[in-house]
Amino acid sequence: MGKIEWAMWANEQALASGLILLTGGIVGVAGQFRGWQFAAYAVAAGVFVCLLEYPRGKRSKGTGVERTGQYCFTVCVKAFGPLTRNYYVRAFLHAAICVPGGFMLATVLGCVCLGIASLIYLVAAIRGEQWEPILPVKEIRKPVGESIKNPPQNPPPRPPGEGRRKQADLESAAYDNPLPVTDN
Repeated sequence: MGKIEWAMWANEQALASGLILLTGGIVGVAGQFRGWQFAAYAVAAGVFVCLLEYPRGKRSKGTGVERTGQYCFTVCVKAFGPLTRNYYVRAFLHAAICVPGGFMLATVLGCVCLGIASLIYLVAAIRGEQWEPILPVKEIRKPVGESIKNPPQNPPPRPPGEGRRKQADLESAAYDNPLPVTDN
C-alpha cells in the first residue's frame, strides 16, 4: 500500500470550501441578510482561500498534474515562502478564516468545509508533508541518431537489425540450388 498524501486531499477540500464560502457570501450580500457584513467578509475570505489553494503542490513522488493557468498563482504563493509552504500555517490560517463564517446561515457550509480542510492540513503537517511548487520543466532534445539520418535500404517488412543481410550478400544470388536443374 502506498503512503497517503493528505495535503492533496486538503488542497481539493480547501479549494472547494473557498468556492462555497464565496458563493454563500455573494448570496448573503445580494440578499442583504441580517449580518450581511459577515457575508462581505466571506466573499473576501473565499477569494483569498481560492487564490491560495488554486496551485496544486508537487506530490512526494515528484509527479503531479498542474491545474490550467496555475503557473502565475504558483509564483505568487511561492513568493511568500514558509508562510504558504508550511501546512501548520495553512491549517491555523484556515481555522481562523472560517470562524466568522459561522455567524451567518449563508456561509455556514463554507465555514464547516474550510474547518474540515484545516483539520486535513493539520494531519498533513503532522506527517511531515510540505508544499512544493510544480514548475515547468525544460525539455532537453536528444541529438538525432545515425539510424534516423540514413533511411532504410530494404523495403518493409524489415527483419530485425542483427538479422539483416550485408550489402555484399545482396549482390550474390538469392538462393543456391544444391541440385542441378536440367531440361527434358
